[in-house]
Amino acid sequence: MRASRSRPLFIMAILGSLSLLLGSCSATPAPSIDSAPAPAAKVPAGLEKFYSQELDWAPCGGALQCTEIEVPMDYAKPEGETMTLALNKRPGGKKTIGSLLVNPGGPGASGLEIVADAVPTMFGQKLQRGYDVIGFDPRGVGSSTPVKCQTPTEQDASREEQFDPSTDAGLADMRKASAAYAKQCAERTGESLGFVDTVSAARDMDVMRAALGDEQLNYLGYSYGTSLGAHYAELFPSNVGKLVLDGALDPTLGDDEITLGQAVGFENEIRSYMQDCLESADCPFTGTLDEALTQLHDLFDSVKATPMVGSDGRKVPIIDFVNGFIIPLYDNSTWPMLTEGLRNAIAGNVDDILYFADLNAGRETDGSYSGNGAAAFTAINCLDYPVDADIPTMRAGAKTLTEKAPTIGEYLAYGAVGCQDWEFPATGKPGELTAKGAAPIMVIGTTGDPATPHAWSQSLAKQLESASLVTFEGHGHTAYGRSNGCISNAVESYFLDGTVPADGLTC
Repeated sequence: MRASRSRPLFIMAILGSLSLLLGSCSATPAPSIDSAPAPAAKVPAGLEKFYSQELDWAPCGGALQCTEIEVPMDYAKPEGETMTLALNKRPGGKKTIGSLLVNPGGPGASGLEIVADAVPTMFGQKLQRGYDVIGFDPRGVGSSTPVKCQTPTEQDASREEQFDPSTDAGLADMRKASAAYAKQCAERTGESLGFVDTVSAARDMDVMRAALGDEQLNYLGYSYGTSLGAHYAELFPSNVGKLVLDGALDPTLGDDEITLGQAVGFENEIRSYMQDCLESADCPFTGTLDEALTQLHDLFDSVKATPMVGSDGRKVPIIDFVNGFIIPLYDNSTWPMLTEGLRNAIAGNVDDILYFADLNAGRETDGSYSGNGAAAFTAINCLDYPVDADIPTMRAGAKTLTEKAPTIGEYLAYGAVGCQDWEFPATGKPGELTAKGAAPIMVIGTTGDPATPHAWSQSLAKQLESASLVTFEGHGHTAYGRSNGCISNAVESYFLDGTVPADGLTC
């Protein structure tokens, strides 16, 4: 089993408001995007009825408005079944530039939630006034013809399962459980399960653009959302307006390479966190950094041998414990919360770690699950990435992961098992995305990003012909809305004034 490929940004907003610190940045003067009106975008043949939809917005809480839009289930057969996508809008000022679509990542994270809950604190006021900010749940996610796999009771039970895939018997049990899960997803979701891939979701964004009345797409994508944005630019380069891709996935990497990159990224961030912890007054670990890491490994080994139990009676096996441990590593402002959780866990109280694991899974305090993040994550990735579930190959991969990331690697291994019995074969494959002819695109990478390592943003910026790379020197996953004024100024000047940041800008 493995942790989620990338976490929704709104989780970090829920944990607490994040202060924007003033930061320094250096670069040469940047050009501006030509403000001349764009030519009318072409409507793909056969899709006229989808592109000409009129959106019926209705109030849905506070300043928000909501609507739905229809898209083809299979773009190769637009006359066939359709899927319904949910959108919401946070209206801008009296005079806006247009619409700004936002995706928080995942895959499986809800764009409706980030616009409803996080945008007011993450986005600058001028940006909020300058655009109608649009959230959407991509196909298969949340309120958009969702992937359906398990009931809340079944999901609770699955999280309490523990396998040891390093043994033949443990791996066989994991494969059996994964096959049963794949069957549940296929039976409860139906035909749409085979069409929740990223390329189809990117095509949906062009239908949204047209229905919103925009000649070009303005878009901010975080983490997995960068994959959506980059695929959109590849498919519709002439329809690209202003795109910010923050915390990029590298489209040339396969599933195993992504997992290894994340394992190393989290390992590096764990070392940074542990050093910071040792320098604090309340760290539960002692000695040198290596000695403290050994103590952390001992804690993990203890939970692996004997799962902990929360105050509500739920069992917390090692995978759920690790998922809870990982979440605060996505933002260094939450490191003190991780320290408190680990200190309590060492004392026998796992509730803080279970809280983070529940946050990761979308479990509410009443036992329900908000959204369908876990199901959508698996469904989308199984379509996007071909995997090799050959046992010797997986065992070799597990060995490499453990060697490269001794703290976290073994818990990210054997991910291919999750897709081995998936009813629908993968349709995606790794490859460069160049978006030839697209308007200038802004890519942001964070040097200490554990989930989408900085090298991935560097790679995507090199692939996209019109991209400029902006680097935030700091810790945590993604940058805009949680980093510093330099990043905020670069993003907002780009969206509001068309000022393209110089390639190589460092904040």
